[in-house]
Amino acid sequence: MSGKEIVSSAEVTVEFNAQRCIHSRHCVLDRPDVFVPNVQGAWIHPENATADEVLEIAHNCPSGAIQCHKPDGTALEQAPKVNLMQVRENGPLAFHAPLTIAGQADGFRATLCRCGASRTKPYCDQSHVGSGFQATGEPDTTPSEPLERRDGELVIDPTHNGPLHVTGALELVSGTGRTIQRVTDVWLCRCGHSGHKPYCDGSHVKYGFVSD
Repeated sequence: MSGKEIVSSAEVTVEFNAQRCIHSRHCVLDRPDVFVPNVQGAWIHPENATADEVLEIAHNCPSGAIQCHKPDGTALEQAPKVNLMQVRENGPLAFHAPLTIAGQADGFRATLCRCGASRTKPYCDQSHVGSGFQATGEPDTTPSEPLERRDGELVIDPTHNGPLHVTGALELVSGTGRTIQRVTDVWLCRCGHSGHKPYCDGSHVKYGFVSD
């Protein structure tokens, strides 16, 4: 499956982008009547849920592969009050914020590659599983002061052959929800080799990391 599927009911329109999906499987496990697994043909059935129920499914999709809005285009999902980035154990960086990625508005949720092996950079495509990537989801806490503002646009620039440059209010949290650091400007490793993950330490140069 590839590309984007758009399916509407009277109450809600669902957009599913297979290229963003990291197979967290919340959709098919939580609402198998809406996202029906292992069938031929149509598998997305928003008519089996209310708009609020579909919105809950979208909220539980960390990659942003599932988006929803009213059939007239009116937004259902609202920006979070606190911008977060969760460091996933042996996996990607999961963002929840009003995102601008590589100059394009990109919704509120995305999982970005930090192993260096994804074929759909800057997004995660689960290549960390096959590559055996290992990196803790519980990095050490760096003392930081509370941010004056905790929300607002978060700009992510995947630099050429280098790290993710992130600007805007952001709270970094561990896989268990512990606050790691609060920042407004940070460089995050996406080559997989930094000795100070999730932060960049320049290892992309040594290892010849290549990515637009």
